[in-house]
Amino acid sequence: MRRHAGEVAFPGGRQDPGEDLRTTALREAEEEVGLPRADVELLGALKPVPTLATGYAIYPFVGLIDPGKEWVLSPREVEEVIEPSLTELREGYGRQRIVRRGIPLRTDVYIVGEAFIWGATARMLTDLLERIGAVTLPG
Repeated sequence: MRRHAGEVAFPGGRQDPGEDLRTTALREAEEEVGLPRADVELLGALKPVPTLATGYAIYPFVGLIDPGKEWVLSPREVEEVIEPSLTELREGYGRQRIVRRGIPLRTDVYIVGEAFIWGATARMLTDLLERIGAVTLPG
């Protein structure tokens, strides 16, 4: 997406006509990182997340997959896949003030290696980590 180029994000995209949101999520993961739909056990949905600067609504889903997947990246959409552990996410959590498109935001952030995860993606991670009881995040 031109408006979010270079940002760390989960696979995602627009819903096609006739699709439900679960089907959209599975299709986008297959198109972007080569994750076969049949290899995902969908567990449920997280709360919808807005993007503050661009006004998108994101409806995230959580699924289980077997470890050791070999990713087949869409060169137009994905530069690399990162697979942080829960410990790395917990240790990399913080809140920071950043400026995006001239708008100052105070947002959850996760710094994992060289990856700076912020905004909607960070809010999805925070929701997930709180729901699975992996962490109680400060602030």
